[in-house]
Amino acid sequence: MNVRTLLCAALLALSPAAQANAPQPITLKLLREGVLVSGTLKMARPDELLGVWSSSGRARLMRCEPRCKVVPSLAVPGLLTLGPDARARVVLGGTFKVGQRVGLVFRLKNSQILSVQAVVTR
Repeated sequence: MNVRTLLCAALLALSPAAQANAPQPITLKLLREGVLVSGTLKMARPDELLGVWSSSGRARLMRCEPRCKVVPSLAVPGLLTLGPDARARVVLGGTFKVGQRVGLVFRLKNSQILSVQAVVTR
């Protein structure tokens, strides 16, 4: 994904419709070689998460039932919980430090884009 696309996504995320559906505070749990996204996405209607991007690249979307496997998208039935104990997980590879702020861009099927800032925790 190029810089131009990320800039467009960030501008679209500033629209009132996108801000009304902004996710709850998102945190990033530090792993050995990346971070795990933790938090909740609230949507006004059911949708589908197609991808998550940051400055370090595209995240892996995973469905864990009971074993985790990488999937191309995740269903969002109105409320999607992400985290270490959730069935849906999003993992970013790369080198991160505790306290670092990371910008995340969530792309949904209905062409909506959500942009959030997350902090890396242990």
